[in-house]
Amino acid sequence: MGVPKSKWTSAEEEALRAGIAKYGPGKWRNIKADPQFTHILISRSNIDLKDKWRNMSESRILKSKPREDAPATPLLLTQASASFNPAANDAPANAIGGYSKHSVDKKTASKYDTMILEALSSLKDPNGSGTDAIISFIEQKHELAHNFRSLLNSRLRKLVEQGKLEKVQNCYRIKKDIIGGVEVSTARLKELQPKTFTSPVQEATEYAARAIADAERKLLAAVDAKKEEERVSQMLDDATAALEFVRGLYEKCSREEMLWVVRI
Repeated sequence: MGVPKSKWTSAEEEALRAGIAKYGPGKWRNIKADPQFTHILISRSNIDLKDKWRNMSESRILKSKPREDAPATPLLLTQASASFNPAANDAPANAIGGYSKHSVDKKTASKYDTMILEALSSLKDPNGSGTDAIISFIEQKHELAHNFRSLLNSRLRKLVEQGKLEKVQNCYRIKKDIIGGVEVSTARLKELQPKTFTSPVQEATEYAARAIADAERKLLAAVDAKKEEERVSQMLDDATAALEFVRGLYEKCSREEMLWVVRI
């Protein structure tokens, strides 16, 4: 059995909140590597941060209380309850997330879809965002009902079925043919993309410029190689002359001839 995890301290929780505010949910590795938080969260793993943030998020949803000037029942809860089927336990096989397909009216469903697309557009995670990250973003701007997670999961699956979202493992992201939450056809996307035209004359000019630049590089390399060859050849001539001089001295010394050394 592994070593039991110690209870989270208030300093660790504050560091986690500050890290989420700085990097966003899901960036656990960045948070732990940040010098501002690493000495506080050194004993916590990425999974520990993820689980703790999910628990903190769920706790905030359950403990959230309506403002004094707000209605006693959250708006989303009121709308969801108005269309909720009391016979949910006897829902047919095509029920989604414990609710029938008609459990949320069109107006409420549209609001959920807008919030989801807004969250994914703002998070901008190329690998997709998980449910916890989406809820964390939405709860900062909207008051959520206690059953918001179930309704959100239902709408996420519905958006995937409609082709507006795509699911990557356990994360969701907006499909490339969805712009600002509005579906755009492939033909329309091609029209929106900037068009560039290149004439044959321009292509020939660019090709000639590249060829000239390549030739200049090769010429400079050849000139440098020639200079190096001349330098090495001169060094060889100097070494040969020095060798001949030393050899002559050696021969005279071997014949015991007197040498006059003149110091200059």
